[in-house]
Amino acid sequence: MIWEALGSMVLGLTVAYAAARWLPGRLPARPLVLVTGAVAALFGALITYTVIGAGHPLATLLGGLAVGAALLSLLVRPAGGRQVRRSPAV
Repeated sequence: MIWEALGSMVLGLTVAYAAARWLPGRLPARPLVLVTGAVAALFGALITYTVIGAGHPLATLLGGLAVGAALLSLLVRPAGGRQVRRSPAV
């Protein structure tokens, strides 16, 4: 399990680094993105390991990668920046 955990953290860091370089204006600070990617991938690997059990290292890494990417996508801001809608009466 220790190698799966380390591998999922490395995958999470890699995905987070790629996202931070690809979408620099739409993500918050880079350290937050990197930490979120690593922790989310570790959490995803833990969930996958718990559900399917030992002996499936590739599935555990893929589960960690999927959860890491999904949680990183929650940090992405809209492309046009923050748009505030106002009522016509104002």
